[in-house]
Amino acid sequence: MKNKLNKVAVIGAGTMGSSIAALLAAVNLDVWLLDILPNNLTSETEHDKSARNQLALSGIKQMKNPKSHMLFDSSNLNRVHPGNMVDDLDVLSECDWIIEVVLEKLSIKQQVMKQIASVRKKGSIVSSNTSGVSITSIIEQEDDEFKAHFLGTHFFNPPRYMKLLEIIPTNDTSSEVVETMTTFFEEELGKEVVIANDTPNFIGNRIGTFAYIDVMKQMEKYELSIPLADALSGPVIGRPSSATFRTADMVGIDILKNVAHNVVSQSNDAVEKENYTPPLFVDAMI
Repeated sequence: MKNKLNKVAVIGAGTMGSSIAALLAAVNLDVWLLDILPNNLTSETEHDKSARNQLALSGIKQMKNPKSHMLFDSSNLNRVHPGNMVDDLDVLSECDWIIEVVLEKLSIKQQVMKQIASVRKKGSIVSSNTSGVSITSIIEQEDDEFKAHFLGTHFFNPPRYMKLLEIIPTNDTSSEVVETMTTFFEEELGKEVVIANDTPNFIGNRIGTFAYIDVMKQMEKYELSIPLADALSGPVIGRPSSATFRTADMVGIDILKNVAHNVVSQSNDAVEKENYTPPLFVDAMI
């Protein structure tokens, strides 16, 4: 690789961000796991470092839970450093790669990119782990050098076990950056890299959300139980044992709806809009 990755920052310490941080630590990268300041700080805790870092520390706690299966080895934790986007923003200036794993909302992602742009070193790679938000839109307000070093890097959940990884370059992304990240993902992480266009939900989620929502609608139509729907939409048709509803539970039904909405909000096709609109019971559960 022309650009060797040594130090990485993962912004967003939820389940996905923590899982990615754990995976990167397992291949000997020095990883900073950053999140926002919590909104429950008081006058007694506002200067307490552990209180200010509690969201990142919560992510590390998830890693320690053996049921999460995030870590290859507990010693990997020594390479993960908790922080927050106020006290530790300058850490980003030392990183070779910064990956954003925050809420699937364009405005929030753009705000994070502004923070990154204020401190990152030139030549460092920045990526978004979005499930389907327009990669181009996320950095439309940034300068040309930033755009040349930015791309989508979409891990699938759980990152440790899912082999597929989508790289989504924009028209401005440097070919060298695409080559660097493809080589890293394939040779260091053992991923199967697919280059995707910057279209709503890219490839995997464009197909996946359609399939999940269709099963939900067929379940209602034929008055099936959820266990029966999962039995019919799992290994028996070549899909994972988590099938439809258990997969939705793992991903989060709110995230499933948000990802589907990426297509609904950007499509002009009435049939497609209907196909990607979940049944009403999903809204009720959310």
